Amino acid sequence: MLKIVAIILMFGIIVFVHEFGHFLFAKLNHVRVNEFAIGMGPAIMKFGKKETTYSIRILPIGGYCLMAGQDGEETDDPEGTFESKSVLARLSIMLAGPFFNFLLAVILSIGTAHFYLVDPPVISAVSQGSAAEEAGMEPGDEIVALNGESISLFREVTLFRQIEDLTKPIEVTYLHDGQQITKTMNLTKEQNYMFGITCNPRDAKNFGEELYYALVEVRFQITTVIKSVKMLFTGKASVKDLSGPVGIGSMMSDVIDEAQESGGTKNAILSIISFMILVSANLGVMNLLPIPALDGGRILFLLIEAVTRKRVPKEKEAIVNFIGFALLMLLMIFVFFNDIVKLFR
Repeated sequence: MLKIVAIILMFGIIVFVHEFGHFLFAKLNHVRVNEFAIGMGPAIMKFGKKETTYSIRILPIGGYCLMAGQDGEETDDPEGTFESKSVLARLSIMLAGPFFNFLLAVILSIGTAHFYLVDPPVISAVSQGSAAEEAGMEPGDEIVALNGESISLFREVTLFRQIEDLTKPIEVTYLHDGQQITKTMNLTKEQNYMFGITCNPRDAKNFGEELYYALVEVRFQITTVIKSVKMLFTGKASVKDLSGPVGIGSMMSDVIDEAQESGGTKNAILSIISFMILVSANLGVMNLLPIPALDGGRILFLLIEAVTRKRVPKEKEAIVNFIGFALLMLLMIFVFFNDIVKLFR
């Protein structure tokens, strides 16, 4: 029961922060907010203040910030509606939700860097006869790039191994005694395509380093999401690999159990925070994709308006958003049932 509460709270906080971003920038731009809701479905709690109704709804999935005049809604008082504002004002409102998700991820990452550890790609040990040893790497060296892509965390090395073709030569750039060296590594099947290195996490030295690794952490999460989406379009991953709230909750439950067994409550808390960073960054990126009915789709229409200096006809935008929303609902239903099947398996 405690794990279920923790999972619901995690989703609730992330959605609240996202919608609060929209809400805050709507208020800053003098746009009336008719309702600020956390959750979907029938309301279990409602209270009002001035022109805004605040509600908590029964399904702990999603939420919304309903602004006056949004989506072509008719209103007797056009003053203070979303559509009455400039393109820049409307863009700031739409961008605020994803931005607040990234901001939450940064703040949580500062906390993990302060109270736990950071994992720079500094080598602590090199296996004898490994590809790393053949490339001249030694303990104390720091990996800074793989195939020209910047590396700041050891987990980025792990991610590289998960998604790249390891049968091809790999260009590795590392620092050795302050000198940058670039070598070509050839991983072998006999060594399970392992680099043959170990990197140990450590304490952050000061707040500046905590902030640096927090930003690097969020960049890593954003990059992971983008690469995952790319894999969907290139066929390297399937929609069956997608997980919704049920799948994420199940994974989070398993990780909490493992963390408690290995390190007690402290590790369990770290696991929850790490999941919040992952999901918050994921939500931020997904909402920036130009998908109709999501923030990214609305942002795309606003950018078209900014370039052409003409508004996209409301009826056409409404049709596109309706189709996008319907397809999104179908995908959510598929992911939900896929999660249930995987859960029982």
